[in-house]
Amino acid sequence: MEKALVLDFGGVISRTLFETHALTEAALGLPSGTLRWMGPFEPESDALWRDMQAGLISERDYWLKRTLETAALVGRPWTRMEEFVKAARGADPIPVIRPEALETIGRALESGFKLAILSNELDLFYGADFRGKLPFLADFDLIVDATYTKILKPDPKAYALITAGLALPADNCIFVDDQPKNAAGAEAIGMKTILFDVKNPTTSYNEALALLGLPSLQETKNDAA
Repeated sequence: MEKALVLDFGGVISRTLFETHALTEAALGLPSGTLRWMGPFEPESDALWRDMQAGLISERDYWLKRTLETAALVGRPWTRMEEFVKAARGADPIPVIRPEALETIGRALESGFKLAILSNELDLFYGADFRGKLPFLADFDLIVDATYTKILKPDPKAYALITAGLALPADNCIFVDDQPKNAAGAEAIGMKTILFDVKNPTTSYNEALALLGLPSLQETKNDAA
């Protein structure tokens, strides 16, 4: 029976903005070490991140606040995260895509599995022209973006758009997301779920590969050696 690999985008396919502060500072002309908010990498020093994790603010609220803070540092009139991301990541977003993601996506595709993205803010955060700069997105059978559907994870209706669009039961979908509430929402409707660890991407992708019955990234590297 067919299976699908369903991925969140930000944090799962792309490296987080926390991980690319050096690139952001260089792109914006900021001194090294200016950006100190580290989210899941140092939650003890990021009170705003802790508020988001506690449900006091939304993920969109978190990133709007960081956008406005950074805009003030560089003297830009940004009011949307899309403007921040475009300036920070420039014309070529490929360097911020996780190589583990590309390898996993390639293996799933070669093995005949369906591919889907379920994002709360793909075009909202990255801009509508972003997808055209990422050729691998053409390999996906379905991209569901709440920028347009207005249905945010963990609303069960968000996951239903995936199962309906792929014509697969939830149990045949392996869902990967870095936010606990989103992973829990997928699990609640019957998807096999992996809570992605942005600090250990290889481990998380190996969990997904195992559920697809495919060899892990590390095993392949060892075999090649």
